[in-house]
Amino acid sequence: MTEDLALLDDLLRLCAAAGAEPEVHHTVPEQRASWAEAPLVLVGDDAAARCRGATRRPGVILVGRDHGGLTDPLADPDPDVWRHAVDLGADCVLRLPDAESWLVDRIADAAEGAGQQALTVGVIGGRGGAGASTLACALALAGARTGRRTLLVDGDPLGGGLDVLLGGERAEGRRWPDFVASKGRVAGGALEESLPSVRGLRVLSWDRGDSVLVPAEAMRSVLAAARRRGGIVVVDLPRRVDAAVGEALAQLDLGLLVVPGELRAVAAAHRVATLAGAVLRDLRAVVRGPYAPGLDDRWIADTLGLPLAGELPHDPGLLAALDSGAPPGGEPRGPLGRFCTAFWERALTAEAAS
Repeated sequence: MTEDLALLDDLLRLCAAAGAEPEVHHTVPEQRASWAEAPLVLVGDDAAARCRGATRRPGVILVGRDHGGLTDPLADPDPDVWRHAVDLGADCVLRLPDAESWLVDRIADAAEGAGQQALTVGVIGGRGGAGASTLACALALAGARTGRRTLLVDGDPLGGGLDVLLGGERAEGRRWPDFVASKGRVAGGALEESLPSVRGLRVLSWDRGDSVLVPAEAMRSVLAAARRRGGIVVVDLPRRVDAAVGEALAQLDLGLLVVPGELRAVAAAHRVATLAGAVLRDLRAVVRGPYAPGLDDRWIADTLGLPLAGELPHDPGLLAALDSGAPPGGEPRGPLGRFCTAFWERALTAEAAS
């Protein structure tokens, strides 16, 4: 809200840089919903007096241009400005251009955080070769078929690349080595647009180089940006728990531990469950046949002390399909596709109910 054309030009430019759509008024709009429901309200110091009496709400910033060379962009020596800020209940007072970087981040955070965060599901193998990467890809494909924005994150640098498993290794876009230096806030929209688009979803995987390390801070920043965009995020995770994997586990809504139906797999999965469960608040077992004598899905889940998320049906044609270049779970009517469709129906219904 401002009639200062120079300030308005600055604010429109900063909104564009943050990927936000601004709604411009000279004073408090007659439709009070615009004031009450906007993620963020920027009030120019020229309009502050005209906004007196407006309903108090969080997320109001009083902003003006610096004509006096202030050394602190979040401070203003003018007592009238502070009185207006108190009248408005403003979060802070700031001056441009010194506060531009801070304000762009605040606008972007408000715009991206306006909706519901993505439902984020991680998949971990109970032992090597359990089929966690296969299930992660199939879940992501099924998630995309629901019509929701879907992002698949390859958190296992030694797994060979989920883009390869999906047949998208030649798709253009950024890979993990491009994000290893990420610190602080990453723009969710820019992240999504920079990633390869493969079979209706966005994929963050690895290139074919030698880099196999993601710093914990980069994992935290990238996953937080992905979640702010809403929709569905699926993360394929390794069995080890280092600092980066710990950051990923902390951002999951739900973890799936894939356990083949054999005693050694159950023993190995118990160790993985103990490590992951120390960070992840909701870890469930997905049990995969065929079973060793005397074992079934319920016994395995009970032995691990985990809720049973479901039994992954045996698909005798899966290996042949993968060898032919078909993505795992790409056929909705196949056993794996049906399992993943049913999983999202339950998970998304539970999310809506909460």
